[in-house]
Amino acid sequence: MEDLHALLRHHFGYTSFRPQQLAVIEHVLGGNDAVVLMPTGGGKSLCFQIPALILDGPTLVISPLIALMKDQVEGLRGNGVAAAFLNSTLNWSEEEAVIQELIAGRVKLLYVSPERLFQQGFLDRLDTCNVRLIAIDEAHCISSWGHHFRPDYKHLKVLKKRYPQIPIIALTATADKAVRQDIGRDLGLISPRVFISGFDRPNLSLSVLPGQNRWGSIQRILRRHPGECGIIYCNSRAATERMAAKLKAFGIRSASYHAGMGASERAQVQDEFISGRSHVICATIAFGMGIDKADVRFVIHYNVPGTVEGYYQEIGRAGRDGLPAETVLFYSYADVHTHLHFIQEIGDPRYREVLMAKMERMKEYAEAQVCRRTILLSYFSEDTQGSCGNCDVCKDPPSYFDGSLLAQKALSAILRSREQMGMSVLVDVLKGTRSPEVQAKGWYRIKTFGLGNDISAFTWTLFIQQFIQNGLLEVDYTDHYHLKVTRVGEAVLRGERPIRLVTPETIKERQAGPVSRTAGPNSSEHIRDEGLLAHLKNLRRGLAKGMGKPAYVVFSDASLMDMAERRPSTIHEFRLVHGVGDHKSRTYGEQFMKAIAEYEEAGVPM
Repeated sequence: MEDLHALLRHHFGYTSFRPQQLAVIEHVLGGNDAVVLMPTGGGKSLCFQIPALILDGPTLVISPLIALMKDQVEGLRGNGVAAAFLNSTLNWSEEEAVIQELIAGRVKLLYVSPERLFQQGFLDRLDTCNVRLIAIDEAHCISSWGHHFRPDYKHLKVLKKRYPQIPIIALTATADKAVRQDIGRDLGLISPRVFISGFDRPNLSLSVLPGQNRWGSIQRILRRHPGECGIIYCNSRAATERMAAKLKAFGIRSASYHAGMGASERAQVQDEFISGRSHVICATIAFGMGIDKADVRFVIHYNVPGTVEGYYQEIGRAGRDGLPAETVLFYSYADVHTHLHFIQEIGDPRYREVLMAKMERMKEYAEAQVCRRTILLSYFSEDTQGSCGNCDVCKDPPSYFDGSLLAQKALSAILRSREQMGMSVLVDVLKGTRSPEVQAKGWYRIKTFGLGNDISAFTWTLFIQQFIQNGLLEVDYTDHYHLKVTRVGEAVLRGERPIRLVTPETIKERQAGPVSRTAGPNSSEHIRDEGLLAHLKNLRRGLAKGMGKPAYVVFSDASLMDMAERRPSTIHEFRLVHGVGDHKSRTYGEQFMKAIAEYEEAGVPM
């Protein structure tokens, strides 16, 4: 087998794999199915792109996002990899040209939307192309438990039936336990191995601000990021247009992006954002954006999203280059009420209940007074130790008290019920209330019945919410929303791990008081010479404009920052720059080294 590290360096300019990438690649190259969970910006794409370069036939990539297809194909071509896509933006002759290239063996990766996959006898033509790997991106779309369920994804099960010998890799950045179970089963995968990488994005700061005076807060955020790119999510098409107009009046190059726009108009807005001609995009939460832009420095939620999964995916579009980025959520109960109104209109009672429960978790996140990163990671069943130091709560922490004994009472009650309690019933048991369900199940007989009678039901509810937020408990959506004790909870129950709680009085005081805890991004290492970095960015902009390509196709900001630090003067030195593979060193090396030399000859101090 070809040296995978050499292949990574040759095509993508990276010297090492990220966690789990190598294991996934080797598993897939062994002909096995896989379900891969990695955070946005965690390197999911390389898990199928590297195998695609090794296998002797094309790799089929199923993606629901036209914008993301285009970005990934542009990026691959920029690295010298033969890639193409088929979607509604192409006319018949353009599609036919792509298919002929595929049949001729000149395409290594073909990106296709699930809708296009099942049209016009495409699968019959695919039969002749010796496809060796199938990758299904945004795989959470197959699950009705998920936040972006798409019925077209249910049809993808036919792929394993039609091509049982071809390995399938399903990838997502947002999937709780219920969704993970659905992915492998509903795609018909054969004994898939599940790979879960860490969901933590430590470079993202997390803040929640009150819904009052949002525009004033946005102006302050914009002043922290002069000339930098960001995304503002709103809950309606009209709101995106109003916000874009405000930004333009404020002197910010901006545009709106929503489902009511025509395909060509959306494509133009996307291209301007990717190329840097537009700095801020205002997008609807429901529509979503599959934009793979590495240098987004801030993401603002003007309105509260409906699920933690959706929120996590959307903030994940910031800081994909690994550099510090800021995320801010504006919270008001009016936004929550709007979501609840739409949820009530859903006909399917099971799906309606799921969305109600997920909205409650999103509301708890926004109102929480514990580390926000801990809440996000716990939602995806990932343990975290201590405070993150990069969210508004950690930067201005409340007063805590040791809640270990209270947690042990609650955890013990849940386990004695064989984890068949929801939150309200757990409160009844702790309070010693013989509610109909407590009476029917005989839970008044368990040892912890009434042990928390000295605490009000309201306070117990707040404490249990904190147990969930800190990862001691999970809500099982597939089992009537019963509470399940996690490994962290078991450690607390055994007395091996303490748990800190915030009192109801502290919560009320902090929520009522003025909020000035905005957590800006952590400071990063300064480039030795910002002038050189600007000089290299100008060169990149000119080259990209001349090719009619986005700037990131030439080099990412992270590559230019490393280049400005290293100041390479030979091709060998240039090849050591982060993200510079053989193709890019041959294509751009001389021009960028010349620009560095000219800058130094101009007498600029090093």
